[in-house]
Amino acid sequence: MLILKMAWRNIGRNRRRTVVTVGAMAFGLYAMVIWFGMLQGLLDDMEETVVEVELGDLQIHAPTYLDDPSLYTDIEDFEALLARLEAAGFRASARLVGAGLAAAHDSAAGASLRGIDVQGNARVSVISTRLAAGEWLDDGDRAGVVVGRRLARTLDLAVGDELVVLSQTTDGAIANDLYLVRGILESVSDGVDRSAVFLTDAAFRELFLMPAGAHEVVVRKPDDLELAAALETVRGLAPGLDTRSWRSLVPTIATYLDSARQMMGFISAIVYIVIAILILNAMLMAVFERIREFGVLKALGVEPRQVLSIIFVESALQTGLALAIGLALSLPTLWYLVEFGIDTGALGGVSVIGATFATVWRAAVSPVTFATPALTLILLVLAAVIYPALKAARISPVEAMRHQ
Repeated sequence: MLILKMAWRNIGRNRRRTVVTVGAMAFGLYAMVIWFGMLQGLLDDMEETVVEVELGDLQIHAPTYLDDPSLYTDIEDFEALLARLEAAGFRASARLVGAGLAAAHDSAAGASLRGIDVQGNARVSVISTRLAAGEWLDDGDRAGVVVGRRLARTLDLAVGDELVVLSQTTDGAIANDLYLVRGILESVSDGVDRSAVFLTDAAFRELFLMPAGAHEVVVRKPDDLELAAALETVRGLAPGLDTRSWRSLVPTIATYLDSARQMMGFISAIVYIVIAILILNAMLMAVFERIREFGVLKALGVEPRQVLSIIFVESALQTGLALAIGLALSLPTLWYLVEFGIDTGALGGVSVIGATFATVWRAAVSPVTFATPALTLILLVLAAVIYPALKAARISPVEAMRHQ
């Protein structure tokens, strides 16, 4: 208790030194929390675009579909498969995929036509929330379609414009129909942006004369189930079909995200080293300025371990203050970055190997966002104070009195 009182009195006696030391640690913690939250937000958003918007956790196809996509290669009894998946605790929805030509005004472009069950798709994808203009699909409006951002730009489309679609039906006849653009997506991925035309599954079946079957089933796993375990379970529920996780469907993006997270750790380590140097300098100043004081204490009979204890308790008290200040300052900043983010301007919508940067860069907040920087700060302070504390504890009173 006496050491605690002495330590508290010491940090309050030289307020300038205390402010510098605590300020350095609080700034370091603040920088680490914001840095960690922003980088995590960037990577989470890119993965969310892949998983929650487009691919889902898992996808099921007919055995040869991914090797040679065809309108005729489908999952015949997909309704029974959906029922089995739902009974096992998974969320699932079927999709239809076809190719065609989209034309508007005086322009035309290749289109990837995607028929979806509007209600079912809402349970496995949040793509309906990624609209730049207009509205999402409605089961009651078979003539309405939603198009990708770049396709809309290529065809000079706006909400309410007419879109002509040409393709080939399942019986070999010409498929053609006229649709109205209900909505235009913001940037999702390179494939969706460049060519996607979303329409209801009923409109798709009517266009292609495809009364039954589905080309893919998108599956979302329970939150508490690991991806590998979910993959094995779904494979057991879909025998004879090709079941893959999003990581195997887009391995390049998966590898990129893994590498980016490793790079985030590397860059964070560099930031931590810089902050560690800052904290070490502050702690060295706080101890070596008081060498003569410690010499007087030792001359009065204070043991080395007690000097060591005083310095460590002082450091602990200052670290506690820095944690409180740094976290208090980071909370409103993170709130702003989560709610409003940073407008990335020209960077927004840019795709990197298929993964898209968000138009607005938002932070991601979890317990790890605070726990990792706080624990790192504590370890940095501990490492920074060991040398000066040992130096002060082992110095002789005569040497300390002569210290300049």
